[in-house]
Amino acid sequence: MPEFTTRHWTLIAVGLAVIAIGATAIYLTTRPDDSPTASQDTASEDAAEPDGPGDDSPPAYTDSSLSVEQRVDDLLARMSLDDKLGQMTLIDRTALPDPSTVTEYRIGAVLSGGGSAPADPTVEGWADTYDMFQEHALATPLEVPILYGVDAVHGFALMHGATVFPHNIGLGATDDPDLVERIAVATATEVSATGIDWNFGPCVCVARDIRWGRSYESFSEDPERVSAMTSAITGLQGNDLGAGPTSILATAKHYLGDGGTAGGVDQGDTQLNEDELRAIHLAPFEAAVERDVAVVMVSFSSWNGDKLHGHEYLITDVLKVELGFDGFVVSDWAGADQIDGADGLSADDVRAAINAGVDMVMVPFDYANFVSLLRAEVESRAVPTERIDDAVRRILTAKFELGLFERPFVDRSLAPEVGGEEHRALTREAVADSLVLLKNEDDVLPLDTGARILVAGKNADDIGNQAGGWTMGWQGASGDVTPGTTIVEGIRAAAADAATVEYSADGSAADDSYDVALAVLGETPYAEFEGDRDAVPALDAADRDVLDRLRGAGVPVVVVLVSGRPMDIADEFDDWDALVAAWLPGTEGAGVADVLFGAVPPTGTLPMTWPASGEQVPINDGDGQDPLFPYGFGLTYN
Repeated sequence: MPEFTTRHWTLIAVGLAVIAIGATAIYLTTRPDDSPTASQDTASEDAAEPDGPGDDSPPAYTDSSLSVEQRVDDLLARMSLDDKLGQMTLIDRTALPDPSTVTEYRIGAVLSGGGSAPADPTVEGWADTYDMFQEHALATPLEVPILYGVDAVHGFALMHGATVFPHNIGLGATDDPDLVERIAVATATEVSATGIDWNFGPCVCVARDIRWGRSYESFSEDPERVSAMTSAITGLQGNDLGAGPTSILATAKHYLGDGGTAGGVDQGDTQLNEDELRAIHLAPFEAAVERDVAVVMVSFSSWNGDKLHGHEYLITDVLKVELGFDGFVVSDWAGADQIDGADGLSADDVRAAINAGVDMVMVPFDYANFVSLLRAEVESRAVPTERIDDAVRRILTAKFELGLFERPFVDRSLAPEVGGEEHRALTREAVADSLVLLKNEDDVLPLDTGARILVAGKNADDIGNQAGGWTMGWQGASGDVTPGTTIVEGIRAAAADAATVEYSADGSAADDSYDVALAVLGETPYAEFEGDRDAVPALDAADRDVLDRLRGAGVPVVVVLVSGRPMDIADEFDDWDALVAAWLPGTEGAGVADVLFGAVPPTGTLPMTWPASGEQVPINDGDGQDPLFPYGFGLTYN
């Protein structure tokens, strides 16, 4: 063994130092930007440049001739952790102190929650808002466009002048998937006229308790009928996402079991075994996945005590793996905040939601805290980088498939389609087909066009009431909220002489000079939370007073019930000569007149069982109870 001098030891030390420096340099140039040790402290850190300095060629992800998968791979490789976390963040438009926040935080998506509309809620105002946010998104280093989401749940009813279709319960009564698809095409067209590219619909919940305030968002209590109505997904997206200028993202919601909570409590607990959950509530989501739905929204509710937003088994194992869902999963409004049971968004909430399989979080206001918490969870390895990359890959795939990188701004040539004659004619058709004739003694219907008719009731001449919730606002509102034809206006137009139709809101004009009296009664607008009821809704005192006045006139009484669900009417029902369930028909009240006068025969059937008393609820087909009207019931004219 040779003898080592001081000089030998010095040379060895220098060599080891050189090796260490070289190894460090190799690591720093090859490590992924989003590794837990690659902390980004600000949202403005430059993105990676895999092409190397001096390479002036356009990034591969901007090349539309490449496959979506190739483009996603290239863009994902260029993203910093901040870019990725921004893509997973969905914020409400009102949360932004300045639109440049979209640029600063690399925000992936913006929404208009509930009634959050621009100051000018017309097609022009919405389009200007969309383009403004998109300009800020494209100011980010990688120029990734945003998605913009809205609740166009019965047409884009948050836009003034849009066509407002019947709510889902009425469309379920048609039992016509083709009609529902055509309505979705029209909705997608009117939404696209604003540039908006994402609809938080259709709701494919299966409502099993009509005390639930969202019952009208359900097509039916029957999973088979609901599954058929996933044709709306094809209508919104087209056969191929992004194949045309009116293709928008559809969202199947709310996953899973929101229509089956105990007591019909919104955001409550669905207490079923797994076989029941699958048979009733999972079936429509299977149909939605088969139609390649782009997005699934998680339900606020719980399953046997466990919050859905943190349910890895149902979101990842069942939805993504078993059913093969390859789109992205979005949370509901601040839904992740509820996982740990405490107020506000916590690290536990964020970690649980993302690891469960939620890809994009509807924050909707606490975006800075969300990004900070998620970054810390990634850097501590509590949320794997692979989970982040999977989520971002799913989101980017949707953006590329939509063609947003090639067409990020509004196609304003579509504006004339909004509220156009073709769409209003389609609505009128849908209204007529949705009506369910439940009683018709002595064939009082159809009406003679020459008859002298008294129309009464608070819902006869009120667009807001007949459109219901989610119309020019979250909860909706009574009154002249948007252009359309009220029910009494439709009746006057259908009569041989409009002068033979008299309107008396409270029925005080009733006397025996009329051939028939029409009472247009029922519910006034509501949405989730405010629409929940401890008991089955019944007619209010004003409605009953109207009926007393009409019956006192000694003429046949026809009740047209405008409501978002069956009502408790058993005590009054025997005194009526005819009953028509009109649901929430939207802006085209002439469709109701079409059926009343026989221009269109009634063909609708009950999508939900109609209870004989409040004590029967919850009531559903096959549960052994004796209802006032069974599921699927509906009369027509002789």
